[in-house]
Amino acid sequence: MKLAIPFLILISISSYSASGDKAKAVVKEDKVNLKMAQASQKKIDAVADKTQELLQTYRQTLKQIDNAKKYNAQLREMIKTQEEEKVSIRAQIVQLKDTAKGIIPLMVDMVKNLKAFVDLDIPMHKAERAKRIENLDKLLVRADVSTSEKFRRILEAYQVENDYGRTMDSYKDILKKEDGTEMTVDYLQIGRVAFLYQTLDGNETGLWDKEAKKWVEIGSEYKKSTREAIKMANKQTAPQLVKIPVFAPTTGGTL
Repeated sequence: MKLAIPFLILISISSYSASGDKAKAVVKEDKVNLKMAQASQKKIDAVADKTQELLQTYRQTLKQIDNAKKYNAQLREMIKTQEEEKVSIRAQIVQLKDTAKGIIPLMVDMVKNLKAFVDLDIPMHKAERAKRIENLDKLLVRADVSTSEKFRRILEAYQVENDYGRTMDSYKDILKKEDGTEMTVDYLQIGRVAFLYQTLDGNETGLWDKEAKKWVEIGSEYKKSTREAIKMANKQTAPQLVKIPVFAPTTGGTL
């Protein structure tokens, strides 16, 4: 019995040693497997992230394509509208050319008619009106002035003439009498109803006879009223009723 005891101890130690090596091998293998699993998970995560990124890019691309389609459709509509406008503008240019051909002779006639009207009208602001018509004649032949500007200036001249018929005005100017003498007088224009003059000393007053186209001296009874009307026109006194002579609208012209 004393010889059997050491043998049993050796067997037990040998068995324990083999079991520990196996456990170590298992643990080592588990660590390797764990590392491989972790590496695989990282790859999966990286692929998932890349997939998500590509999906986002894809969606953005689809949205950009959709916006591009809408933009191109809008551009096609704009181009279509522009083409229609181009056709309309070409037609308008042709019409403008035709209109210009007709409006230029019209403007020439308007200036001629204005000149004829001024010649037949009472001789108020004679120099000013003659200068205005002279300027219009020069304007019509200028190439650096547009047709619209020429027409505007002619209408402006017509408006000035129209305003003369609704205004009361007084100004100083030279009166040339039939005997050739000249003197400075106060002119009084009351619309186109009456046109008078009075010498600066107030001793002589005259009325323009539209039928005879000449000045006619009037009586002294109109001296004071004419002077008062001149002051009113010059805004030197308050408006009031005054007695002014006019020619009756009959042939021959009588007071």
